[in-house]
Amino acid sequence: MTDASDKTNLSKFISLLLRHHPEKVNLTLDEHGWADVDELLAGINRTGRSIDRALLEEIVASDEKQRYSFDERKELIRANQGHSIPVDVELETAVPPEILYHGTAQKYADSIRREGIRRMSHLYVHLSKDIETALKVGQRHGKPLVFEIPAGKMSRDGIPFYLSANGVWLTEYVDAEYLEKMAVQ
Repeated sequence: MTDASDKTNLSKFISLLLRHHPEKVNLTLDEHGWADVDELLAGINRTGRSIDRALLEEIVASDEKQRYSFDERKELIRANQGHSIPVDVELETAVPPEILYHGTAQKYADSIRREGIRRMSHLYVHLSKDIETALKVGQRHGKPLVFEIPAGKMSRDGIPFYLSANGVWLTEYVDAEYLEKMAVQ
């Protein structure tokens, strides 16, 4: 029986493999980020962790952030977004809501105000549709701060936005001119 913390740890490891370091288990991702499920399971089991297809399906189905997707036959799996390795997860441009939010830590505020929001090690800047989600993201990095992003205006100015399969809004860069700071304690 696998307990909740074991599932959480496995989910984090799967995220690491599918988004950043597939080589840790000799996993191959195709150009769209898809990995063979059997190869993923075998690779994880070779590390001393224990996982089977049923547990993987449970992790994917119960992941509150919906980080992963299977193909129609459940033979392939990929992370929906958040990659630091170059893959094309086949995102289509989408018209964003007027306002989106970016959660970060207060210690980064000055740099962001000067340079804008850069994608850093990811392929895209991640934006949230609500303040609560942005706050949770910001808390992972320190005392949270949320920037309000006029995504509708940016889109009308010709900046493309994408909506990932798990509802995260993505863009390549948010110029400092678009930032409206909202301090959140």
